[in-house]
Amino acid sequence: MKLGVVIVAAGRGLRAGGEVPKQWRDVAGIPIAERTLRAMHSHPAVSEIVMVLHPDDTDLSIWSRDLVSSHVTGGETRSASVKAGLGALSEKTTHVLIHDVARPLVTSKVIDGVIEALNLHDAAAPALAVTDALWRGENGSVSATVDRSNLFRAQTPQGFELKKIRAAHDGAEAEAADDVEVARAAGLRVVITEGDPDNIKITHPQDFERAEKILRARQVSHMDIRVGNGFDVHRFGPGEKVILCGIDIPHSRGLQGHSDADVALHTVTDAIYGALAEGDIGRHFPPSDPQWKDAASDIFLAHAVKLAADKGFRISNVDCTLICELPKIGPHAAKMQSNLARILETDASRVSIKATTSEKLGFTGREEGIACMATVTLVSK
Repeated sequence: MKLGVVIVAAGRGLRAGGEVPKQWRDVAGIPIAERTLRAMHSHPAVSEIVMVLHPDDTDLSIWSRDLVSSHVTGGETRSASVKAGLGALSEKTTHVLIHDVARPLVTSKVIDGVIEALNLHDAAAPALAVTDALWRGENGSVSATVDRSNLFRAQTPQGFELKKIRAAHDGAEAEAADDVEVARAAGLRVVITEGDPDNIKITHPQDFERAEKILRARQVSHMDIRVGNGFDVHRFGPGEKVILCGIDIPHSRGLQGHSDADVALHTVTDAIYGALAEGDIGRHFPPSDPQWKDAASDIFLAHAVKLAADKGFRISNVDCTLICELPKIGPHAAKMQSNLARILETDASRVSIKATTSEKLGFTGREEGIACMATVTLVSK
């Protein structure tokens, strides 16, 4: 099975209120669309993701380029948008999950259930059995009760054998509520898999608060906290400045190294790699590779930050301590703090820059170089 995903995000979401379509609004500080994409992107069975966008929204999805294989423009109807997404999947893809962008809380368990069913069937979709009493209403009053036996609340992602759902959409004569309706109209049998009460579709203004409550509960029970330590040393040599946290600091000597020898950025980078169990800078940027000669060290740190984000983590805080007699760090600490926070894509209040001497002891006391140590805390998003 070669599995692709189509994220349908071309709607306007007017019932949710707000100045922009709901998929671009934040839930607990992260756009709905980004949460949805990360849920799919992090699943090991997914090989490609196509995102279907409204023509007016292409600029709003710049951040998503690392999470999707391609963007396509949607149509006037949901079905037209899905057809556009299906047409953009690669030739090697055999099966597809079609998912509403407004369901950002989908879990790997729900996705797993659909995929497992697709190993045996042409189509599968998650759902929840209706447990509440059902009424028909007329003029504000109950006009009848409805038998809830064998009734289900549909969810996404809805999964299909790709060729068959493409053919089903090509042959559809009317707009459908979802892709299961399209599949059934084409004669496909759709297997019901286990849904999740938290896999809500954000539709109304109150759904944002509900989604945040679910996320807070998940954080308490599933938060992954990682701590990493870094340590690095660079010796002094010829030069008129040192570079620390990407800031040029005048000095009678410079730090020596294969790159720009920014001992602070190297140390923080190694601390992030350590928290992720991803080795050190040398694994990702070997000093034997000439392309990193004199390279700016923010390249290394930006790579570590992106790797953490791709693994579902954000920077909680960084504590960086420089050990040297000279140059004096204090006058430059605020600027270093601000620039380090920028590279880390976090607030400066989460970044600490400190300095100490070694009381004239050791190589730092003899002013032969600078040492640095750092501790980084990562938390799951």
